Amino acid sequence: MNLPNWITVGRIALTPLVAWLPFIHSATLRGFAFVLFLVVAISDHYDGKLARSRNEITNLGRLLDPLADKIFLLAVFIPMYMLQAPRGEWLARLLPRATEASGYPFITWGGLTVPFPWWVLVIVLGREIAMTWFRHAANQRGVVIAAIGPGKAKATFQFIWVGAAYFWFAFRTWVEEHGFTDRAWDQLALFAGTVGSLCMAVAVVLTVWSFVVYVRRYGGVLR
Repeated sequence: MNLPNWITVGRIALTPLVAWLPFIHSATLRGFAFVLFLVVAISDHYDGKLARSRNEITNLGRLLDPLADKIFLLAVFIPMYMLQAPRGEWLARLLPRATEASGYPFITWGGLTVPFPWWVLVIVLGREIAMTWFRHAANQRGVVIAAIGPGKAKATFQFIWVGAAYFWFAFRTWVEEHGFTDRAWDQLALFAGTVGSLCMAVAVVLTVWSFVVYVRRYGGVLR
């Protein structure tokens, strides 16, 4: 085990905490979840960069790094969906903590509320499952599917989207606890909601488009 692998293991260890804390109606704990999200997201970038710079790329690292990414993505989208799902949506009723569903949709300029519908969750997680299988099948045939531009852009917008949501959960709860009504707080909420909503839309488009590009480029290895 080298340092980059320990960082990856640390990301996996922190993931359950990042997923659990948003369910607690506390501005402090939701703020802590936002900070932990930033720590995990930043370390996701630097563990691979560190491994390459120190020439410490290992088979264990190749296995753990994408596994950590998939676990983290699944973990953060569960509380996001449960806290932002449209009221009464069927999938929210099947999952725990459905009583708070629709409580924290993004609020954008113009007063528009943007929830997290079930079909967005299905697209994002379905694409990750499909790509995991696709990479495994290609690897068995001796083909390594490298990351491409649209895939990297998708990941960037996903991280900004998730970060905006986690900030929004903490900020909204803090305002509720302290009863602030100042217009400056409203503008900050609208900014976070607008950034989160736009990044969600772009991330969904790139999720679909990057998968199409992967299939076009590497689909032949399955034939």
